Amino acid sequence: MALCTSLFEENLCCPVCRDVFRDPVLLLCSHSFCRACLEQYWTHTERQICPLCRTSCSMENPLCNLALKNLCEAIMLERCKGASGGSAEVLCGQHKKKLLHFCLDDKQPVCEECLTSDSHTNCCLKLLDEAAVDLKLDLERKLQPLKEKLDQFRNIKRTCVQTEQHIKRQTQQTEALITKEFEKLHQFLWEEEAVTRAALREEEEQKSQAVKKNIRQINRDILTLSDKVTGLEEGIQASHISFLQNYKATVKITECNVKDPPILCGALIDVAKHLGNLKFRVWKKMQSIIQYTPVILNPNTAHPCLQLSDDLTAMTLCNRDTELPVNLERFDDYVSVLGSEAFDSGTHCWDVEVGESSVWAVGVISESAFKNRENLSEHGLWHVGYYKGEYGKGLSEMLTPFRLKQKLRKIRVQLDWDRGHVSFFDPDDNTHVHTFTHTFTEPVYPYLYNACPAEALRILPVHTSVTEQ
Repeated sequence: MALCTSLFEENLCCPVCRDVFRDPVLLLCSHSFCRACLEQYWTHTERQICPLCRTSCSMENPLCNLALKNLCEAIMLERCKGASGGSAEVLCGQHKKKLLHFCLDDKQPVCEECLTSDSHTNCCLKLLDEAAVDLKLDLERKLQPLKEKLDQFRNIKRTCVQTEQHIKRQTQQTEALITKEFEKLHQFLWEEEAVTRAALREEEEQKSQAVKKNIRQINRDILTLSDKVTGLEEGIQASHISFLQNYKATVKITECNVKDPPILCGALIDVAKHLGNLKFRVWKKMQSIIQYTPVILNPNTAHPCLQLSDDLTAMTLCNRDTELPVNLERFDDYVSVLGSEAFDSGTHCWDVEVGESSVWAVGVISESAFKNRENLSEHGLWHVGYYKGEYGKGLSEMLTPFRLKQKLRKIRVQLDWDRGHVSFFDPDDNTHVHTFTHTFTEPVYPYLYNACPAEALRILPVHTSVTEQ
């Protein structure tokens, strides 16, 4: 029987702390653990897994195993009764008499004889059971705020864990995109190197062939002149009679129609052409693969239902599969996103392609309006937009309708922070749409809103050029 009891209690022990379960929770793999033990274990692991079978656990807040909890509490109660001698009466330590009252001043149980002592003459007393009930109720009231604070801390911890995991995902995704972009640059440079080397080899081949052709002609001329010199030397060395008899023929040998060898000009490799300003010339060519966008979107501010392009220039409304961590920078009421850079001086201009989007808005928002965006009815959002077939303008989330002669497919935002102007144009024909006037006293961010899932809003790149001065 003792063996059965031992096995029974052993199965009620947490695998982590090896003690009877306290507030047990149940994972999807059917294993149970003390809630505190499981949370402590997860703080030392990169992902949430079962401490026993290592199965991944997607439950952020595992459910309480209520049956196991009740059973363990009953076991602990029996242990306490056994340790105190079961139901034996607890006696006063001083007078060895039954405790019947509770002194509210000294916060301790007392017997009848304690009441007659001078120490409890003017004390406030209650029957033991009544005092226990009242004090337990008082502690339960004090326990509730602690439980709420505990839940608050657990929720904050879950948020921190989610944030840490999201940071790792962001790092991995960003690193992959960085590698991809540099691979494009490396490929371009490798191709340019190959083209430059090929041009050098081509010049080498052309000039080598020209020199070789000249050498062949010179060799032929040398052979002709050598024959003439040999003939003349033989004629001169002959006897006088023989020399005079062949004089006419010998004199003809001296006639030379061989032209002087040409002096080659530009025969050497034009090293300066291949090496001169090499990096600058390659840099100029890189304009064909490089784009500059005046505004880059900040993904940390994008509403959870917005998907940004890899280059952070376009936004599309979609259903996101992965849950994002709580982030105070993120829009949660409006499907909006901000530019990554705030402007607090100078002039700035960017074009947004709205295409066929049925619900959109673009403009600028002040830093304070963004931080207090739960109420955008205050001034701080200067934008124009399109909704239900009408164009509108406004200083808050509400738009005042106005008419345009033609449909906008692109819109230009032109900010003059120093002069306090926010102007909008149709970049296709430079038609003025609207201008807000305001004295800016704080930084403003580019603002984009898109509630149409069928069309993306995109910041258009600007033309860049490299010039020599």
